[in-house]
Amino acid sequence: MSLENQEPKKPEATESPPLFNYLREEIPLEDLRDYASPQRIESIDAVKGFAIIFIILAHAAGGWFDAQWVYIFGMVFAALDIMGPSLFIFLSALSVIFSIKKKKGKLPDNVIRNRIFSRGATIMLIGIIYNIFSLPNTPFPLNLWGWNILMFIGFSQICSYYALKMSGTTRVILGLFIIFTAPDFRMFLYLEKDANLFYWILHFLITSPAPHVTLVPWVGVIFISTIFGEMLYEAMMDGSKEYYVALCRSFIFWGAFCVLLGILLGSALQTPDTLPVEEYPHLDVLRIMNQQDYYQFPGLPEFLIRGTVGNMFYNLGAALLIIAIFFYLLDIKKKENLFFSMLKYYGKVSLSLFLIHYTFVPIFIGQFSIAVFPFIILAYIGFMGFFMYLWMEYWSGVGSPEWIMIQMGRVGQKTGEKVKEEAKVVGDKLEKGFKKTVDLTKKTVELTKEELKKIKKRAPKKEENAPES
Repeated sequence: MSLENQEPKKPEATESPPLFNYLREEIPLEDLRDYASPQRIESIDAVKGFAIIFIILAHAAGGWFDAQWVYIFGMVFAALDIMGPSLFIFLSALSVIFSIKKKKGKLPDNVIRNRIFSRGATIMLIGIIYNIFSLPNTPFPLNLWGWNILMFIGFSQICSYYALKMSGTTRVILGLFIIFTAPDFRMFLYLEKDANLFYWILHFLITSPAPHVTLVPWVGVIFISTIFGEMLYEAMMDGSKEYYVALCRSFIFWGAFCVLLGILLGSALQTPDTLPVEEYPHLDVLRIMNQQDYYQFPGLPEFLIRGTVGNMFYNLGAALLIIAIFFYLLDIKKKENLFFSMLKYYGKVSLSLFLIHYTFVPIFIGQFSIAVFPFIILAYIGFMGFFMYLWMEYWSGVGSPEWIMIQMGRVGQKTGEKVKEEAKVVGDKLEKGFKKTVDLTKKTVELTKEELKKIKKRAPKKEENAPES
């Protein structure tokens, strides 16, 4: 037999399962940077970077200020908490909306769902590991469960997926209902948890040993943020300057309205005597603020205490105003400079920055005065960015949260593709079986008709040949 007629040899099967080979493929650097970044909306990444810088600033200030100046941290933290976790969570929910909307119609629903679920579950797992180190006074395994910012961001990924299946009106009503009823519900569980096991379990699940971003009322923010996420996505799809300007005005209007409503609803002063610090740990900044002899603050306004009704609206409004400002500068006016480029880069690697910035905080506990701290913190923030640049550029981001998110998303996509292939195979088999059944039925009917015709032809002959009586 000639070589031309020989069939080409099939490639040998790899020793590793196909999924492992798939995961070993190198991830493009741009995918690492843009795994959850909305295309053509530059301001979202910039605001993420803005938020993560303030989170680093707050955590470093709380640890590095000496006893003489730590009250400055309390004052700044109380006033600028809107720049930290609340803004970061709002932006994360917006990014999920972009991710879902962008892929809808291009990928099967089960693949989109698998990606969102795997990403959310992975972030929650990282949050659980973070809880083990951040809750040393809580016994194991209770210290696994705690609503820190990572846990809630992971949960918001999954919650946003289901929120989009509801109408806009339903989301707004549900979000407002949760925000307004959450304080009374949490206080009821707090007072009854020691007398009733069921209430203790509910309180543990909703508030947890780390009540920084509790399930309620923050889940209400997710429902409302999906509305604004859809508005941003529609603006991105339209792309016209007129649409962008109208969206910016809408964000400014609703932002100002929510800020004023939050101040109005949360104008009352609260102290540890009127509100339990165990339930609202953010109230502890009042104690830190009063660690000076100049002025003793009688209380902390409720709209500055994380988790209250006034605070929810105040934070939501502030987030909308901050996004509107950056949206106007970057997406409408197209401002470009090194500062905005830095913010956008920090926003793209914000999850990694959130985790690694804790590494060096314990080194300088209580070491710096107000005169030295600004220079130290600027150098530290710059070092964090340089470290992330080296990690992403020279080590391909392997092991970073962004890298893990993409890998888990690829697992979800691969799983979805496998399910789709198996469903297609089953469908083809059913179709072939159905065709065979139909063909067999047709043949049976045709044979039956032929037999009936033969019987009819024979019947008259029998009658003619029959003898007369």
